[in-house]
Amino acid sequence: MRAIRGIRRWRHNPLRRRTDQVEAWLALAAALLIAVGAPCAGWFAGRAAHDALLEAVRLEHRQRRPVWAVADRPAPGTPVDPAAETVPQRAAHLRVVARWTGPDGGPRTGEVAAPRPVEPGDRFRLWTDDRGRAVPRPLDEGTAQTHTALAALGAAAAAGGLVEGGRRLAVRQLMARRFRCWEAAWARAGQDWGRADAGS
Repeated sequence: MRAIRGIRRWRHNPLRRRTDQVEAWLALAAALLIAVGAPCAGWFAGRAAHDALLEAVRLEHRQRRPVWAVADRPAPGTPVDPAAETVPQRAAHLRVVARWTGPDGGPRTGEVAAPRPVEPGDRFRLWTDDRGRAVPRPLDEGTAQTHTALAALGAAAAAGGLVEGGRRLAVRQLMARRFRCWEAAWARAGQDWGRADAGS
């Protein structure tokens, strides 16, 4: 609205310069691009991210399966004193050496992250791939939707920022041109204005 008012204000003003008119039109074009273009960019980016993420969800759920694992012992480097732990050390309590059965029926052993603090002999669920290796939990649809929304918002914000950045750069160039025109006009006016014998 401010851009439209700016165009109307300068339209019939005798002091209007060409740079003023260009600046007002730039503001209007930028406002329209931000209002229409940014949401469109967000929609297209969200759509592409949604399709890719849903395909990743389907693929991960086909390739990963939960199995029961048995904790053997804490992983090497686990802190001994729980009272003096930092946040990374508390997270290290979840690292254990565990045993589980692979898809071929053979035993597997490895250092894994348990979903909760466990003691030796405790059972917990572990996700494995088709070779029986421990892998992270597969992406679920709710998380995919969240990532889709974030991608759409990020793309819309980036498009709006790009348009606004372009407008500001163009306005800076217009201001530089306006100052050059003013300097030329002052140079043409001469340095004798305001003097008693200059006839002004």
